[in-house]
Amino acid sequence: MHRPDDEFDPDDNFAGLDPESVIDEDADTEALVWQLLLLINPGDEETALQQFDGYRDATLDAGEDEFEPAWVLKDIIDWKSGFQLHDGDAAAFIESINELVARWNLELDWGVEDPTDDEFLAGASIPDLLQVGYDALRAYGYTLWLWETGTDTLAGWITLSRDNEAMRAVAPALGIELRPGGQA
Repeated sequence: MHRPDDEFDPDDNFAGLDPESVIDEDADTEALVWQLLLLINPGDEETALQQFDGYRDATLDAGEDEFEPAWVLKDIIDWKSGFQLHDGDAAAFIESINELVARWNLELDWGVEDPTDDEFLAGASIPDLLQVGYDALRAYGYTLWLWETGTDTLAGWITLSRDNEAMRAVAPALGIELRPGGQA
């Protein structure tokens, strides 16, 4: 498997990043993608490496001006390290978040006995579910993030809460408009 250039410490995760720091938006895109993949795959460098290889394969023949990294990554990370679904699909949202947190052996309390119950799902709103998921994950030390895609899809990922500042630095450097899931 490939690693990004050695000048970037892949295990750093921007540790100790000063909240006032600004990431150089002209920094190597691959190095920023690598950092993002490490952030959304906490403790799982193997998956980050697989996804990084997928990113490199997908962008091999394209110049950096020919694609947006987030749009390439969304398909590579979907249902493994991130989610994307049509707005308003409560069942898919709960299923995707449950799939993502299963990586850490977590089960979220959605406030009902059976979050797959048709009656519950018919009355569930995505903003309410985002808040429930965000709050539940915060209790475990994770943050649910939403990517503002500008489309009718809802997309995002989960990171360790201690990496919030790093995510706030890396995502914009990649052109990703991001917000915590609790700000629905």
